[in-house]
Amino acid sequence: MAGKNWWRGAVIYQIYPRSFLDTDGDGVGDLPGILAKLDYIAALGVDGIWISPFFTSPMADFGYDIADFRGVDPLFGTLEDFDRVLQKAHALGLKVMIDQVLSHCSDQHPWFLESRQSRTNPKADWFVWADARPDGTPPNNWLSLFGGGAWRWEPRRGQYFLHNFLPSQPDLNFHNPEVRRAQLENVQFWLDRGVDGFRLDAINFCFHDKHLRDNPAKPAELRTGRGFSPDNPYAFQYHYFNNTQPENLGFLEELRALLDRYPDAGALGEISSEDSLATTAEYCTPQRLHMGYSFELLTEDGSPGYIRQTVEALEAKMTEGWPCWAISNHDVQRAVTRWGGAQADDALARQLIALVCSLRGSVCLYQGEELGLPEAEVPFEALQDPYGKTFWPNFKGRDGCRTPMPWTASQDAGFSTGTSWLPVAQTHRERSVERQLADAGSVLHSAQAFLQWRKAQPALVHGDIAFFAAPENVLAFVREAEGQRLLVAFNLSADTVQWHGFAGGKLLQVPGLVTPEMQAHTLLLPPRGVAFAQFVSQERC
Repeated sequence: MAGKNWWRGAVIYQIYPRSFLDTDGDGVGDLPGILAKLDYIAALGVDGIWISPFFTSPMADFGYDIADFRGVDPLFGTLEDFDRVLQKAHALGLKVMIDQVLSHCSDQHPWFLESRQSRTNPKADWFVWADARPDGTPPNNWLSLFGGGAWRWEPRRGQYFLHNFLPSQPDLNFHNPEVRRAQLENVQFWLDRGVDGFRLDAINFCFHDKHLRDNPAKPAELRTGRGFSPDNPYAFQYHYFNNTQPENLGFLEELRALLDRYPDAGALGEISSEDSLATTAEYCTPQRLHMGYSFELLTEDGSPGYIRQTVEALEAKMTEGWPCWAISNHDVQRAVTRWGGAQADDALARQLIALVCSLRGSVCLYQGEELGLPEAEVPFEALQDPYGKTFWPNFKGRDGCRTPMPWTASQDAGFSTGTSWLPVAQTHRERSVERQLADAGSVLHSAQAFLQWRKAQPALVHGDIAFFAAPENVLAFVREAEGQRLLVAFNLSADTVQWHGFAGGKLLQVPGLVTPEMQAHTLLLPPRGVAFAQFVSQERC
């Protein structure tokens, strides 16, 4: 991945700093902790890392509420600590992407502290301010994703301000060119420091409808949200006006022009809109973002039909861009639990890594996926996530996927010498890095072997994709590039599947995976089985 377009087909390891490794005993992971484990990450066979926010923040949303876009919060270390991470990662051949949260900031940011003081100060128009209706209610019906209305009254100005997330995360007014310029300068600061790219948080939320039109109601039968509580009123609306505005396309082109001034810098946009696949395709072009991912594979539906439908829909829409897939991250229940339930096992964990790394596109692997970590149970009294606290008990928030990384089987999991900010799950200690490194048959060793093998398969790294007719419960597709044609099949069920008349060619022995059996022309796929074959048939479906 050292050449041009390093991000194309790359496997990017997501690090959630608070939960990765704590080196100073305060119970919160830090940049020196990342530095200490870069050799481990490089040994996995990934191509780069994405570090979730480490910027100065009051931590109301654990770093996604930024009070200084160029500063490192003392919880995580110093700017010099980041430079050391960057230097060592590059020495190990790892690219470094960092989060950029451009659409909003913390209410403790100096910009907002100034803006809220009056309607005439130099920053007065840097945020989305609006007068109350005649009866004193907010200017429209927009809702916050974290529950309740998206407007908060500010007595200093006698106006409401917009917050699509927490009230302590005011939205910036991107209709103001000074705001756009300031955020591009913040991006440039990190480019000048040597980062290789950015994961752009909530990038479709930068602009709002200038006319503040009400969002229309959504019928009850369509209120199926992704990543939030089923009783969250946010699902009661079509979010046509509080995000994903046409003006955002121009800003993305400004951002791309900046990125193009730096050798091979890449941008990955997080996109959540009413039609996320269409928005992803629109945002990811040679003039805008390099890559985009939405939440379509972060749902509870892990069936072959749904995965095929989702990938084919994006492929049909995205004629110029490059997709990026993730099945776990810091915002959703871990995939082995979400798709496997209580019966999730190591076979599923191995399969899911192979699956997401075999789709056309780049990949984000979340820390702990390589260990097969299930979702952790976090009791209410230990809950930290404001989202979970609001919607408990119907929705337990995001803490279950954010618990500390288990490095050892000890009580503290080798994460911290102090009291960790979230409790360590016993089920995670049993799957610690230390234990799995000592077990040649572990999920960790399987992941390492598969990821190293994938690097040498051009069809998997940057090839085309075409789905293939297969038995029920089997997801099958062909990847092809540079004369290599691979048929890839996944038995997504807990039962053995017989594929009669299998015409996929010679089965490959893939490191880290069990090669299924062939009897005559019948492929026997064990529960959660995976098959890679040198493809020979011209059949398509």
